[in-house]
Amino acid sequence: MGAGIAALTLSPLRTFGTANEPVVKAIPASGESIPVIGMGTWRTFNVGRDEAMRDARTEVLKVFFEKGGGMIDSSPMYGSAQEVLGYGFEKLGIPDALFSADKVWTRDGAKTRDQVAESEELWGIEQFDLMQVHNLVAWEPHLESLWRMKEEGRVRYVGISTSHGRRHDDFERIMKAGGIDFIQVTYNLTHRDVERRILPLATDEGIAVIANRPFDGGSLVRRLKDGDYPLPDWAEEFDCDNWAEFLLKFIVSHPDVTCAIPATTRVSHMRENMGAGRGRMPDAETRDRMIEYVENL
Repeated sequence: MGAGIAALTLSPLRTFGTANEPVVKAIPASGESIPVIGMGTWRTFNVGRDEAMRDARTEVLKVFFEKGGGMIDSSPMYGSAQEVLGYGFEKLGIPDALFSADKVWTRDGAKTRDQVAESEELWGIEQFDLMQVHNLVAWEPHLESLWRMKEEGRVRYVGISTSHGRRHDDFERIMKAGGIDFIQVTYNLTHRDVERRILPLATDEGIAVIANRPFDGGSLVRRLKDGDYPLPDWAEEFDCDNWAEFLLKFIVSHPDVTCAIPATTRVSHMRENMGAGRGRMPDAETRDRMIEYVENL
């Protein structure tokens, strides 16, 4: 697996794609490139056994890959999301572009391998690209097991995750200790705490960064859309057509961020999300302008 998608990457502060080629960034640990827009499954793919809803999520998956998607992130914490992913892959096949990311989420530190194997079965895949310790639950024994699994070729990358700005001090200590390929943290236009210490440290330590909650659980993009706030005219300068693109391009244009994982239940929203991974990206000065514009709405 891994992202076999062509793209053109230029300077850290301004990255360009084309209408047909998604923007990618390199994973520091290996140099392998992945598209900057991935997909999350929290809440959105937790639809149980409802076949109509499973089929609808399969259409979302289909469009994700048609538009150049790569990373999909899930967790045992997300209810039926893993099983619903497996349902979709059974119908669509497993694309070569898939970069599979999941998590270990159990307080039993001896169950790392068991949970990874169960998640592989639910997805219908043989090996995960990335396995993360979810919210640092029992992180010490899980990381030890995951590092051994990486040495054995059972997983390709190892990471840790958190959300809502929690446990950043613990994150820093683990990152500095070494051995981490990825971190996953909350980062969006209105929640930028990680800019101060976590993101610069990730770059210093050669760690890839996944941004979760890019729309603040949906509330941020809903506020902007429902409020009928206009996009600024200068959004055209970085090929931005809608608020989803505006919010996502802000995130993935940060030089320390590798990819963002927005979640959605709708094909139309998926098309908007994937549009953020193409064309020109805002530079540092424009990012500051984006912050000011939204804060003043």
